[in-house]
Amino acid sequence: MDDGTATMAQLKTLMADFIAARHWQKYHRPKNLAMSIAIEAGELMELFQWTGPDESDDTLADPKARAKLAHEMADVLSFLLSLSNVTGIDLAASFEAKMQDNDRKYPAEKVRGRYERPGS
Repeated sequence: MDDGTATMAQLKTLMADFIAARHWQKYHRPKNLAMSIAIEAGELMELFQWTGPDESDDTLADPKARAKLAHEMADVLSFLLSLSNVTGIDLAASFEAKMQDNDRKYPAEKVRGRYERPGS
């Protein structure tokens, strides 16, 4: 499975099956999952804590650090997929709608090369 071939449905099913096999449904509630996403995101941020932009690039060049980054990203994704399963929210549709909102807020022709809202 890789980004080029995996579907969102496959990932969500993989996560749901993992939870079901362990009878963890009672723990995978929206509050717990949202908290777990934040906790895992903190662990992801920790990998780059106290580094400058160049050091961040160096981190990505180190195979062990890169493997740890992949691990932490997968942790965040696993809890997000589980939250999507539990809430019945269509993650792909939500992402598409959010990108449409972002496109309206940040029109490329007005913000290209700058990270700010037009008019701010």
